[in-house]
Amino acid sequence: MKKKDSIRKLPETSFFFFEMAEYLPRVGTAIEYFMNNIISPEDNLIIITPLKTYQLKNKALEIKPRKEILDEIKGIIRKDTWQGNSEYRNTLDNITKTAQSISALLSGGQENIPTLDEINPMDPDVLLDQNLIFYTGLLSRLETLRKVDQMKLLDFAEYLKFKDGQKYVFMFYQREFIPQIDQRILSQYLSLRQDRMDWVMNHLNEFNRRDLSIDIKRVKQAYADASTSIHFLFISKPAAHIPGVTMEEHSEDIFSAFREMAEATGGFISSSYNPVSAFKEALDAAEHYYLLYYSPKDYSEEGEFKNIEVRVKNKGFKILHRTGYFAY
Repeated sequence: MKKKDSIRKLPETSFFFFEMAEYLPRVGTAIEYFMNNIISPEDNLIIITPLKTYQLKNKALEIKPRKEILDEIKGIIRKDTWQGNSEYRNTLDNITKTAQSISALLSGGQENIPTLDEINPMDPDVLLDQNLIFYTGLLSRLETLRKVDQMKLLDFAEYLKFKDGQKYVFMFYQREFIPQIDQRILSQYLSLRQDRMDWVMNHLNEFNRRDLSIDIKRVKQAYADASTSIHFLFISKPAAHIPGVTMEEHSEDIFSAFREMAEATGGFISSSYNPVSAFKEALDAAEHYYLLYYSPKDYSEEGEFKNIEVRVKNKGFKILHRTGYFAY
């Protein structure tokens, strides 16, 4: 980051980490601000997309115009986001269509139901059962696509730990919604068909919440030990309005995990539909900090995680700092 009246002895490295189902033009605007106002020729930039990892070549800003480099970066992010998450988006689209089909069947109508081609009109209960089975299968597939890989997170923390210079990680994560059956229509149906309640609800409740199979404490400690700053930018795009479907947010588990990661490193956390303003706030937070060094009393290299606590006399300040380190 550019800092006034300071001399940098080591290069700074910024990491852009993208977890988005679709490319948002406002994210491109945020990157444009960074390229035009923040990064210097001696700095490093590493971009992690759903498909690949890219690094800005050394001294590239001295060789090529910033506008040309910026267009290339935005093109890479756009392409990799669409290609890397195409299965995720297709699955969501099929879930939406199936949810609409189920809502139509629950309300007693069969005309213009967007069912699969191989499903022919038949008894409404049988057709509803087929759609419910297909719906839960799609939800199961989506959960697999959304699964968080703990080993990748830990490997990234290990890489950051041994990376020279000051390091900043900016994680762009897009709010997630899962298409659900219209609750009003469902309630009306179940009030009339008590005999079907258990069957229907067992299918609909099977995948209501993701099992976040990562050890949050372990991941937090790994990133705190990495001597880096994780800045978590949660892009809270509003839900779409689709007839017969309720868009239910399913970001809370990942949001909580990434928020705790950022807090463990003393990083910035923002939830906003405008990634430009959130990114600017994160950059401002990254530019204003103190480096404090200390020698622990009775230090021993037993490999345990040592917690750090920072206090100031003035209670009006909000203190952000890494939570600790492993004693090796």
